[in-house]
Amino acid sequence: MKTCLFLFIFFISFLSAGNAQTDFSSPGSKACSMRKSSMIFLPGKTGNTDNGPVHSYNVLNYSLKLDLFKCYSGYYPNDFKGSNIITFKVDSTLNSIKLDAANASMTIDSVRMAGVSFTHSGNILTISLNRTYSPGEIVSVKVNYSHLNVDDNAFYSSGGFVFTDSEPEGARKWFPCWDKPSDKATLELRAKVPSNVKLGSNGILADSTISGNGDTLNYHWVSNENIATYLMVITSRVDYKLDIIYWHKPSNPSDSVPFRFYFNPGENPSAMEALIIPLTDWFSLNYCEHPFQKNGFAALNNQFVWGGMENQTLTSIYPNGWQEWLIAHEFAHQWFGDMITCATWADIWLNEGFATWSEAFWYEGKWGYTYYKNSINQDASDYFSGNPGWAISVPDWAITTPSTGVLFNYSITYAKGACVLHQLRYVLGDSLFFATLQAYCADTNLKYKSAMISDFMAKVNEVSNDNYDWFFSEWIFSPNHPVYNNSYNIDDLGNAQWQVNFFAEQTQTNPPFFKMPLEIKIMFADFSDTTFRVMNDVNHQQYSWIFQKQPVSLEFDPDNNIVLKKGSTIVGLPEPNSYLPESFLSQNFPNPFSRETQFSYTLEKPAHVRIELLDIVGKVISTPLNAFRESGKYSLYLDCSSFSPGLYYYRLNVDGKTMTRKMVISR
Repeated sequence: MKTCLFLFIFFISFLSAGNAQTDFSSPGSKACSMRKSSMIFLPGKTGNTDNGPVHSYNVLNYSLKLDLFKCYSGYYPNDFKGSNIITFKVDSTLNSIKLDAANASMTIDSVRMAGVSFTHSGNILTISLNRTYSPGEIVSVKVNYSHLNVDDNAFYSSGGFVFTDSEPEGARKWFPCWDKPSDKATLELRAKVPSNVKLGSNGILADSTISGNGDTLNYHWVSNENIATYLMVITSRVDYKLDIIYWHKPSNPSDSVPFRFYFNPGENPSAMEALIIPLTDWFSLNYCEHPFQKNGFAALNNQFVWGGMENQTLTSIYPNGWQEWLIAHEFAHQWFGDMITCATWADIWLNEGFATWSEAFWYEGKWGYTYYKNSINQDASDYFSGNPGWAISVPDWAITTPSTGVLFNYSITYAKGACVLHQLRYVLGDSLFFATLQAYCADTNLKYKSAMISDFMAKVNEVSNDNYDWFFSEWIFSPNHPVYNNSYNIDDLGNAQWQVNFFAEQTQTNPPFFKMPLEIKIMFADFSDTTFRVMNDVNHQQYSWIFQKQPVSLEFDPDNNIVLKKGSTIVGLPEPNSYLPESFLSQNFPNPFSRETQFSYTLEKPAHVRIELLDIVGKVISTPLNAFRESGKYSLYLDCSSFSPGLYYYRLNVDGKTMTRKMVISR
């Protein structure tokens, strides 16, 4: 109870904050994560042996017929009678099929097809077909079933409301299906309800007819676009309020798309009804034209405590959840998650990472790039504050569905996912990045189907005519982030020439290195500046530039485009490192010191040795030793009485390899 109370108070607090234009805590994505990660789902492999994207048959259509009439009154029972005609195409020779059907939620009454038999055990409905079918044949079977009067966290009935909520794998609780996101199918849904009930579903409303004594309403919804089972939905209530707004397609202004807004008495969705037109314009301009015949939003009751669920063409939101940040996030899913759906749960980044990034991108469209970047910076902060240390995509999730707390972890799936897309935008540049998004959305092999992360990777490589697999390997399939320990110095070469040396170093261990292009901004005494872009493809990498004007400072990643990073860039020289593996340079003693100090070094073989003293900006101020030495251990005394107090460096150079340490003069 204390946990629930805390979550409720926390949620209300960021609802209030979310109304401010300048708040960039990304509450749309947070609310989405909170809703989904709280869903009750037992992780692990199901009994269905066809768990992967490829299985022995391809579902073409589900035709559901549900009698929900008694669910809206009395004690609001959860039990109903239903039937499902499953039409599928045979992919490999088979004489039986397996469907997901939760034993605790339903009983199978009969399977209609001449000569068939079935068993229902371990949440699997196994249907033995009437003969052996060959690849390419199309088959239909009808399953009659009864949903039990149980609370199963997928089918909800209370207070005149009936709705479903199925992600990740809850569809199997209210109708038999192949309940994995890769096998999308069209849907026909018929539902019998009382005449005072409005019922929405996926696709378009084919008809609604009155029957009985005028007390029964028969809804008939049809989706001609493929849907993943977890995105199939029923949303209904007694005396629902309904507004319909029309969006006109830029490609054909005479063709309009209805947006249906279902809301509870006392709610006012007018602001979001006005928002949906520019929001659809923005996403249509930058991704592809709105992909469905209809769309809409439905506010639910207190059984849907917070957040939203992006059911295809009919998004569910919490009661009175008409908030811009939530609508923007969930609506972006109509492109990323619904039109193109993750093929497995290991590909969830294609859904939630893209929708979270799109929420920030909407801010850019409305208020400008600075607002977008502030939102991305907040996403990065949320990642760092809660990073659990796993990758965005874990291969085993394709087979063994993880817990919802892992799958919908906010720091990884949402916040880091959005930041990775921002960093891809930085790496590719806007032109290639948006061309990639548009090509991805337009790909007929993916549109209205499912995709793996590898499909998006291939699209990036195709559009860019380059290979960016390295980017995804480190940011998607590896955990954590780089920790930079960079340094730089400025050498006065004389004759009005200066050299800037920049040392790029990463110190994290898992993974040990992130390849990335780096932007280096150099400022000059005449108040001008120059920005260089270099590829950092190995650790401990050095870059040097020579100028005919005096540089005064250097800034690493000046626009903070690598938002997923930690560390620092200091003025001076690199910290002790492996640049000089065959030599050892001790720390001076005493340190700090007033006038004199001592250090030692070891040579494993004869070499030319140079020892230099440098000031804080890396300028050589003294060379105590520059000579050939035999192998052995040496000590050197330094008299620094003529130097001002402060930070200095001493550098050992042995045959071109260096090692540097700090020393401090204190008086």
